[in-house]
Amino acid sequence: MHHSDRLSQGLLHAFILDGKGSAQAINFVQLASLKLSGQQGLWLHWERSHQQAEQWLRINSGLDEFACDLLLEENTRPRLLRLENQELLLFLRAINLNPHAEPEDMISLRIFANKQHIYTLRQRPVQVTDELIKAFEKGFGPKNISEMLLFFAQSLTDRIEDIVSELADTVDKEEERTDNDERYTPVVLPLLKTRRSAANLRRFLAPQRDVFASLTLSQESWFMPDDTIYWNELNNRLMLHLEELELTRERIGLVLETEQRRHNESISHTIYMLTIIAGFFLPMTFFTGLLGINVGGIPGAEHSYGFLIACLLLIALAAGQWLFFRWLRWV
Repeated sequence: MHHSDRLSQGLLHAFILDGKGSAQAINFVQLASLKLSGQQGLWLHWERSHQQAEQWLRINSGLDEFACDLLLEENTRPRLLRLENQELLLFLRAINLNPHAEPEDMISLRIFANKQHIYTLRQRPVQVTDELIKAFEKGFGPKNISEMLLFFAQSLTDRIEDIVSELADTVDKEEERTDNDERYTPVVLPLLKTRRSAANLRRFLAPQRDVFASLTLSQESWFMPDDTIYWNELNNRLMLHLEELELTRERIGLVLETEQRRHNESISHTIYMLTIIAGFFLPMTFFTGLLGINVGGIPGAEHSYGFLIACLLLIALAAGQWLFFRWLRWV
């Protein structure tokens, strides 16, 4: 059966792990008669919204109604559920790298796993499955189910690290330009978008870190002895990313606060200068207005040097005001 035929059944990928790092693709029809040997494992990747996928899960997968309902629910958040017979349900979030999508609009990856089976369900395309298939083709893919879980978690965390670094670099550039050039005005909209992205990423990464922390304490017999070390390292990496996201949000707040302070200082300085100018010309305006009233008896009206004397008086008044303002340290 070709890939297009599997798609018609809601089955995106189906592989039998050989326990040596490679895997053999199978079709939907082969699932009914499939029998696994001791070292083999089965990976099925389904389209969550496809009717045939739901039908297979509820009838042929062997999962109970509770597990099927959780795997097929509309909205999920990162969490880990332990079922009977050492089975696991994992709900993880992946960076959205699809065209015209925002990276922080994270994609849900739903996983059921036991000793020899792992079923994954997607709602939107997630690139980690393509990476896994390429690894199988090259012969260095996961050898068992526990390694597949680690492969998914490591690939998702690697992509998270790239996005977190991009957000931090954006803030670094704005901070550097703001610190080096007092006249530089940060572009607010990209900074606000970066802060929103950091907040949205943190929303899902915090519970995902809790999932990794729980898996460091896993007692499932089909986990490899050194899996705890890898899960602990992933937990630490994700904690570092969360701290970086929180720091990014705080740094953006400081940049915006600095720009707001500069803006307020500029406005205050402008208003101050206008007030000084108005106060400086107010006595002279009063003096010239008094001389300009249309009544008789104005001093110097008939004098040939009256205008010159008035100008000298205005100059003297201006000089006196300037010295007075200097004494008050207003200018």
